[in-house]
Amino acid sequence: MYFERRSLLAPLTVWTRTVDTSRVGRVLPDGCMDLIWSGETLIVAGPDSRAHVVVDEPGARYAAVRCAPGTGPALFGAPADELRDRRVALSDVWSERDVGELAERIAAADDPAACLEAVAAERLREAADSHADRFASLVVERLRAGADVASVADTVNLSERQFHRRSLTAFGYGPKTLARILRLDRALNLAYQGVPAAGVAARSGYADQAHLSRDVKALAGVPLGTLLNSAA
Repeated sequence: MYFERRSLLAPLTVWTRTVDTSRVGRVLPDGCMDLIWSGETLIVAGPDSRAHVVVDEPGARYAAVRCAPGTGPALFGAPADELRDRRVALSDVWSERDVGELAERIAAADDPAACLEAVAAERLREAADSHADRFASLVVERLRAGADVASVADTVNLSERQFHRRSLTAFGYGPKTLARILRLDRALNLAYQGVPAAGVAARSGYADQAHLSRDVKALAGVPLGTLLNSAA
């Protein structure tokens, strides 16, 4: 069972998951970074550029916070591209002392997810950088709207090369890859609502249905129909 909610404390999504039956799942790329408590270990999930396959064991319980695209580096203190497509122990990016103290707090908490939320929100406040936050939110907003990379670079007053470097640090990949991932997210939201594939392609900015199919397979690793069936 999976549950998520938007945090009122910071640009975070708080989520929990309890595994009832053994299954193989896919975590699709979304431009985000997560801090996950597995019940024993604190794990950082870096921004994915392709689907991450997970094997769930019955009885496993997870509590986590997901950072909005571009905010993960402030929480973890590391450039996003250093963590791209990786799952690492939190102690790889935070001090052993800080990780140990957080693990003790979570283990004693009645609500581990709320504990993670409070700690993450505090860290984000301490690392607040209005310029970086503005950059991330503006880039995501413009790319979600379908703007091309050159126009977004102009909007944030950077050359395309500078924009690419800045995006690697903030999001884990360049703006073209980020745009593809945000477009995929938009397309899947429509598909899950029952919009036919041709309509999904047209409304999400793909050249045609074949383009949609190729991009879904490249980023998710399986055809669109497989994703829809697994979500049913």
